Amino acid sequence: MTVHDAAAAAKKASWGLLSVSGEARNQVLERLCHLLDTHRERIFAANRADLEKAETEALSAPLLKRLKLDEKKLLSLLEGLSSLRRLPDPVGRVTLKRELSPGLILERRSCPIGVVGVIFESRPDALIQIGSLCIKSGNSFLLKGGREALETNRVLFSLLEEAGKGLLPDSFCALMESREDVGELLRQEGLVDLIIPRGSNAFIRYIMDHTRIPVMGHADGICHTYIDASADADTAVRVTVDAKTQALAVCNATETLLVHRDAAPLLPAVANALREKGVRLKGCERTCALIGCEAATEEDWRTEYLDAVLSVKIVDSLEEAVRHINRFGSHHTDCIITRDDEAARRFFLEVDSAGVYRNCSTRFADGFRYGFGAEVGISTSKLHARGPVGVEGLCTYKYTLSGEGHTVAEMESGARTYTHRNLPLPEQDVWKAD
Repeated sequence: MTVHDAAAAAKKASWGLLSVSGEARNQVLERLCHLLDTHRERIFAANRADLEKAETEALSAPLLKRLKLDEKKLLSLLEGLSSLRRLPDPVGRVTLKRELSPGLILERRSCPIGVVGVIFESRPDALIQIGSLCIKSGNSFLLKGGREALETNRVLFSLLEEAGKGLLPDSFCALMESREDVGELLRQEGLVDLIIPRGSNAFIRYIMDHTRIPVMGHADGICHTYIDASADADTAVRVTVDAKTQALAVCNATETLLVHRDAAPLLPAVANALREKGVRLKGCERTCALIGCEAATEEDWRTEYLDAVLSVKIVDSLEEAVRHINRFGSHHTDCIITRDDEAARRFFLEVDSAGVYRNCSTRFADGFRYGFGAEVGISTSKLHARGPVGVEGLCTYKYTLSGEGHTVAEMESGARTYTHRNLPLPEQDVWKAD
């Protein structure tokens, strides 16, 4: 089957999915959870084959770490599926109900986007996260994983297909494997409604530059932690170390540390804790004088290291910190460490990012940690979805209007009048047949 044929079949399946109940979609997720649990040895064997091949091809250490699917990651997937099943059905929710005129009722109802194409590198567990979120939200989907995870992806995809049999329309999902398939997928405008890329900066930028299909994602993950003048010393050390070192090759790791000049006495303790974790520091002139590190250049402020490297800058004010973040950051996730409520309020208000935190690690920017069950990715766009994208980010909405023979001519003539009166939302949130 060609990519075009798979996209056309997925489009047809997306129309059938509109009438599949939330209970049926949850049953698919329950089946998937069972299949993953009972086929774990098959999954691990396929993953070992991928890892052995990747090592012979000298795949980088960060990519090898992402490629590995072990017991811990599988348990996390199972936990995420259980959490996702418990979430309310996102499809058919009434979010606005308004009387336009007596007997003429407008409603805004959530509905699936349609066909979602997801292109991802290295991480095979992303296949299950993405697939489960698409199922929960009633979308059909096309998946293209990296060749380094070929065997693992094949096994996981076969379990996805099996879970949906008899409950979801045929061809609700498809897996593509060749490099050429990416280019073909990006040309399926009119059949594919949304592209979500997951991978390196260069990879995501390539996707954004080579398709006319809407793309949801982020090209960079340049996150900041800012230690404000009133920061608690212990909190500054613990949060900064976690934000940088809990995982290095991830988009929500802190890449630049900003420190208010009045909090500079805390910097040696923070630097020592980071160095104990193997982090190499690069600093501005004042930072170098205080802790003795390599000099940073302006390019460092706009670099996503994805490694044990952190740039550090001492700033004179909250205003300077905010300006730096908005100028050099990627609008992903940024944190202030402070005991000052007013400073936190201003930081929340003025930092132009998808996630703005206080006194907690930037590593919390994750769909599972937000209680979304999982995520299809993190979006720095300001249109539609922003931040970790769960099931709600895979839904859009439609307007339904019910009347009693109403015509615009009657409204224009004054025979009927507009009331534009908001009505209570129905207790039954999901549009279901009686």
